[in-house]
Amino acid sequence: MLTKMQQTNLKCGIEIHQQLEGKKLFCNCPTQLREDEPHFTIKRKLRAVAGEGGVIDVAAAQEQARNLTFVYQGYKDTTCLVEADCEPPHEINSDALYTVLQFCKLVQAKVYPVIQVMRKTVVDGSNTSGFQRTALIARGGIITTSEGEVRLSNISLEEEACKNISETPAERVWRMDRLGIPLIEIGTEPDITSPLQCQEASKRIGILLRSLPGVKRGLGTIRQDINISIEGGNRIEVKGFQNLVMIPALVELEAQRQSELLTLKQELAERKIKLEEFKVYDLSKLLEHSTSKMLRKTLDAQGKVLGFKLTGFAGLIKRELQPNYRVGTEFSGRAKVKAGVGGIFHSDELPNYGITAEEVASVREELDCQEKDAFILVAAEQKRAKLALEAVYERAQELYLGVPKEVRKDNPDGTTSYMRPLPGAARMYPETDVPLVRPNLRNVQIPETLEQKFSRYQTQYNLSKDLAEFIAKSEMMPLFEELVGKYKELKPAFIAETLTSTPLEIKRNYNLDSDKLTEDNFRDLFLYLSQDKIHKDIVIDVLIDMLKGTFDIKKYALLSTEKIHQVLKEIVQNNPNAPFSALMGAAVKQLEGKASGKVISEELKKMVERGHK
Repeated sequence: MLTKMQQTNLKCGIEIHQQLEGKKLFCNCPTQLREDEPHFTIKRKLRAVAGEGGVIDVAAAQEQARNLTFVYQGYKDTTCLVEADCEPPHEINSDALYTVLQFCKLVQAKVYPVIQVMRKTVVDGSNTSGFQRTALIARGGIITTSEGEVRLSNISLEEEACKNISETPAERVWRMDRLGIPLIEIGTEPDITSPLQCQEASKRIGILLRSLPGVKRGLGTIRQDINISIEGGNRIEVKGFQNLVMIPALVELEAQRQSELLTLKQELAERKIKLEEFKVYDLSKLLEHSTSKMLRKTLDAQGKVLGFKLTGFAGLIKRELQPNYRVGTEFSGRAKVKAGVGGIFHSDELPNYGITAEEVASVREELDCQEKDAFILVAAEQKRAKLALEAVYERAQELYLGVPKEVRKDNPDGTTSYMRPLPGAARMYPETDVPLVRPNLRNVQIPETLEQKFSRYQTQYNLSKDLAEFIAKSEMMPLFEELVGKYKELKPAFIAETLTSTPLEIKRNYNLDSDKLTEDNFRDLFLYLSQDKIHKDIVIDVLIDMLKGTFDIKKYALLSTEKIHQVLKEIVQNNPNAPFSALMGAAVKQLEGKASGKVISEELKKMVERGHK
């Protein structure tokens, strides 16, 4: 946990990205995500280009150095030449622009009278063109938290990247169905000073975004980047975070990592430890008889075991920066990303992994390591192994500077891992294929916010507070509004629970994928309920049949009271001495789907009380 002093010195800013519904940002393709087999693939290499100032961005340069091949998967009916970067972009999506202008009005941001679409260099393969199109729409605006106001620095409209399918050290596979989906990006000033305020601000912006009619709903449609720094450190960007519950832990742990790095910087200065000039040793011959499975696998494949010395670093590589995260983890993360290796070995953790004490002693002697010196080993193809060691040496040099500026990804336990250097302004330049946009705010309507909707659902529809919030936040909210307006004879609470809780019950109790239920399935369900063709007691049975593709309304047509009475009479006559519970069980089994349990129980009770007549 952070000390009070660390919390005082903590600064956070967040960037939230929200996908929009409808068509893609620069073409007419739908924003539909696909899971079926793609129709075609395209292979590409990408290279970094200089920005307006003639400088190549450092993050783009790192990606180009990896020399990856990119494979793009597409669909003939939902992706087009714009996504493949074989046709210029069309005009910007006016519906997407309207939605972002609605948000600008909600937060009282200042919209620019003329909007210029820009290209942002991205060479990791996530965009077929090597850049992402983005347009700054507005600046300013404020959200309020319990710990004070948080200013908004920018509101932008940009295109979503491809979806990552798989990757190897030499190749990445992307799918283009997600590429080009409109995104609203909201960035805050670094006004956030505590982990809980960071979580609250994220929730607040998320609620405002979900208030917009044009946004997508559901898992994966909204994510945030969190910028974190403490006094004496540098800004670290944690990319693509989605779990709001984990935000306080992530902020605390990242601040802890930075604090430990600053402590280590001071310790290195006090101990006057200086790195020797980088020198790589080929240790393959020395370790050719090793029984370590990891070394053996590399050597048998004609790979190399390379190493170098870290002067004065003995004991420092195992220094913990976060729970179960050490300086060695920092080294390994940098080597994995820059060279595509599986990891590194270091002297603070050896002997281990099948590497014996005798082999460790031999390596130390070969590298001329003194008692306080450490060493790093990498087993891989020679070129890749050398690149990995260079990455580790570079990271070791950065320990003398404290906290390096970088982009990191979150791990499930709240720690973070290295992704790439923090990009700069060098990656931006104008998009000349899209005309300037002059937004018109006069006809932009401010939508009802989710908080207003929560309150209205409780008063207008008599929903509980929890149910009102559940349905308002759900992707089923528009369908709920449609159904309560159409079927006024049905209780709104029943409609809301059927749309939200019932699918969860089906998934939990019947092990069926209730996510496959469509809005039309629910429309049919409530139509049959309003026509008295089915009863609300058998809603789950109807939805299960719809999921299985076996639904037939004839099976569920409600029997008349006369026919129910006839069936019950036969059951009672055939079981003259049976208790009521047994009669009820037999009746429910025979009349399943034909009448509600309540109707069966009432009619059976009347019959028993009348003496089985």
